[in-house]
Amino acid sequence: MADAHPSTRLDRIAIQGLSAHAFHGVYEAERRLGQTFRVDAVLELDTAPAAADDDLERTVNYAELARALHSVLTGEPVDLLETLAQRLADVCLEDPLVDAVEITVHKPEADLGVPFDDVAVAIRRERP
Repeated sequence: MADAHPSTRLDRIAIQGLSAHAFHGVYEAERRLGQTFRVDAVLELDTAPAAADDDLERTVNYAELARALHSVLTGEPVDLLETLAQRLADVCLEDPLVDAVEITVHKPEADLGVPFDDVAVAIRRERP
């Protein structure tokens, strides 16, 4: 685990633009028809041990993480992006090597009633 001293900067592993057709939302049409959701996950951890030994076991396997995040994204529907973001963050923090994570959930096809490019909720969670 990374040193918790404030002067220690953690490394980052990012998965960006993970996408899936899913059925999250408050409105009946969202639950029935679904829409595209995108997720960005930025993990903070110390990658030096893995780099020193060139050892995948000493870092986060981002292929496995991507599959786990995709499973949550396509899993049980929730009303709020905030709830979905928290579930995704919880998956990331299950790995004891991860000290913190920032999750952004994008809902570019949301019905806002006006033109827009994207709506997103971003959260940051740290290991207690």
